[in-house]
Amino acid sequence: MDTIERPVAPDYRAPDGSEIRLLPSTPRGGLSCCSLAPGRATRPVKHRSVEEIWYCVSGRGQLWRKYGQTESVIDLKPGISCLIPFQTEFQFRTIGGADDAGVVEEQLELVIATFPGWPGPEEAIPVDTGKWPHSA
Repeated sequence: MDTIERPVAPDYRAPDGSEIRLLPSTPRGGLSCCSLAPGRATRPVKHRSVEEIWYCVSGRGQLWRKYGQTESVIDLKPGISCLIPFQTEFQFRTIGGADDAGVVEEQLELVIATFPGWPGPEEAIPVDTGKWPHSA
């Protein structure tokens, strides 16, 4: 029975370039906290064998997903959840939010549930498509 406080430093950099902090996991699934610095876009990838459920905790961003001929971009903001189905190409980025003083840049923070558990970096396959030039 694991109890884990969100680590301050990332455990590793994901194959897409985002920072991953590990939370509890089992062989059937795992939980992690994913962050992406302001002004960054990840490398576009797809997964070999896992699917994910994402929940945006803080920051603002956009997620591009493509499966076959179906393609979409959604806005990520606190309270939004979405799926990354098996074999879906995807890429995400941070975007600034505006307040009364002007543009505010903040890190994008996601909680990600992965099913089954994350097998390792070889899980993510780089893809040639994508929506934005990557900078993560």
